Amino acid sequence: MNVALDIFLEQGFEQATMEEIAIRVGMSKRTMYARYRDKAALFKAAVGRAIERYTVPRAALEAVATQDLEETLRAIARLRIANVATPVGTKLQRILGAQAYRFPELFNAAFEEGAGPTIDFLSELFLRYGKQGAIGVTEPRRAAAAFLSVAVGGPARIIVSGNKLSAAEIEKHVRFSVGLFLFGLRGRGG
Repeated sequence: MNVALDIFLEQGFEQATMEEIAIRVGMSKRTMYARYRDKAALFKAAVGRAIERYTVPRAALEAVATQDLEETLRAIARLRIANVATPVGTKLQRILGAQAYRFPELFNAAFEEGAGPTIDFLSELFLRYGKQGAIGVTEPRRAAAAFLSVAVGGPARIIVSGNKLSAAEIEKHVRFSVGLFLFGLRGRGG
């Protein structure tokens, strides 16, 4: 799967061939077709595996949570940005961006499965702090998705484009984004 994903990323879906993938993994073309009916099926399987590896598990989110909402949000943003910066995370984002028009269901799966646990965790967090009166939140899932977009989206685009961000730049972005986001939730609700 990793080799297939690399080849699809290097050459694009159109140019990649089952034959080349089979050769690179030391398999016959016949064996490849016995496992995957066509190139699209192999592509979907490779991307699906990458999505599984990309997903931040709930246990990891719980491990960075503290009693302080602001620090918890910073930790989650750092965790998600670090996840994008992994080789699998970067490859996945690139290939999804390039092939979203052809395989929209994979793009949706990456969001639901990849970001789903984080959105669920954030939604619960926002509800809990909302009940305590610390923040005003009327749509916790929308707020969670917005948080990820604001806090993680910018650095993710920079990383996926091949540019580097220093730890200091990431931290500055995380602190600013979390502060801005919480200002909105404390001010008017969301």
